[in-house]
Amino acid sequence: MSGWRFALKSQPALRVDLRGVTPAALSGMSAGDLERITVGHGNAFVPLAEFFGITPNDGDEALVFDGDLSRFDRVGWKMAGGSIRVTGPVGHYTGGCMSAGEMLVEGRAGLLAACEMAGGRLTVLGDVGDFAAGTLPGSLDGMRGGAFIVKGNAGARFGDRMRRGSAIVHGHAGDFLASRMAAGTIAVGGSVGAHVGYGMRRGSVVLASAPAGFEPAATFVPAIAAVDVIWQLLARDLARQGGPFATLASRRIERHLGDLSADGKGELIAAK
Repeated sequence: MSGWRFALKSQPALRVDLRGVTPAALSGMSAGDLERITVGHGNAFVPLAEFFGITPNDGDEALVFDGDLSRFDRVGWKMAGGSIRVTGPVGHYTGGCMSAGEMLVEGRAGLLAACEMAGGRLTVLGDVGDFAAGTLPGSLDGMRGGAFIVKGNAGARFGDRMRRGSAIVHGHAGDFLASRMAAGTIAVGGSVGAHVGYGMRRGSVVLASAPAGFEPAATFVPAIAAVDVIWQLLARDLARQGGPFATLASRRIERHLGDLSADGKGELIAAK
């Protein structure tokens, strides 16, 4: 079975909701069937053929989207298997609630990328907007599993209420990184904004390029117990990401526990 290639014809006048366009949902369909699938465009539903030229992707089982999809939201929404590749930027909620499969975005992603992600692997080669790996409005849990890799920079509130999984940012991260984090691992290769770990209860945040004299909030306290073995395991796992994480295992660390204002037992690890 081959996949499908969706070539963008032109930019839509309004935002388009691509929920439901996933490998599992399209399995067994013909090109004609795909062209008749309707997606949200503003307050109307419009056939996919209005936006994309659809052709078989011979020799590749992935769904491939070609073009600038920055006005297309929920690409990979609730994806439960298979593979999606986007050759340009995408809109909001990219990979939201996905539970399995692999997704690659070769550009940037908008707000709430990987929100409430539960499994699979999402890689964004560009930047991501605010609230990535976080929670949907009104929900209590953010990212719940899987692996989320950002090769660029991340906006504010990255990993808000994160509960499980691994979220890696090779570039910089904005304010309130790992706010209200419940569990999981977040690693950042570049600089971070204010209020790291605000309200954090559990989990690990690794800063691979902590600036000289980095001090967390006053509600975090220096850790006394040695964690050499655990740190080596974590550092070697992160080293597979390369870049700023490649030499973590050979570097000295400072570890702080908190956020005590939330009775938290999380850890901030700053590599020196």
